[in-house]
Amino acid sequence: MAINYKQANSGHIDSFEIGNEFQDFVCIELAKESIILQNINSKKFQYETGENLQGFEIKYDARCTGDRKTIATNQLSIEIAEKTNGFNMNYVESGIYRSDNSWLYIQGNYMMFWIFAKKVLQLLHKSGRYTEHTLPTIKKFYLSIADADKYCAKKWEFIKIDKQQTLSL
Repeated sequence: MAINYKQANSGHIDSFEIGNEFQDFVCIELAKESIILQNINSKKFQYETGENLQGFEIKYDARCTGDRKTIATNQLSIEIAEKTNGFNMNYVESGIYRSDNSWLYIQGNYMMFWIFAKKVLQLLHKSGRYTEHTLPTIKKFYLSIADADKYCAKKWEFIKIDKQQTLSL
């Protein structure tokens, strides 16, 4: 069976549903700390307002630590631009550069996630210290887990990992 493009890049057949489930997981974990998010699900209002009313952008990144049987990369893949179709000529700003109400950026998976100020991620990207990667529909840069730990505002960790081990299950 052939693997579709989205599965080849995300490691999942239904990356949209996986992302929604992770967003729910993050909301439940944040609520335990009395941080309540009002998510917006329709495309119309997500484009007009953002992912939620509080300004959090939430991204699932299975590969950073090898979640859900993916191969661990030991780095976060931070989105900076995208295309809706690989045949389109130009990328549009997205992820940390998307123009919406988001000011905080949450990225990670069920093992751990980080909360960053979006402006901090923009400064890290613009520093030129990090590798960029371009695919037919997405541009991103890679942030090591060590730097994620260093520059995040807060980290949630659910599975303790020995720093000497590769971050895979």
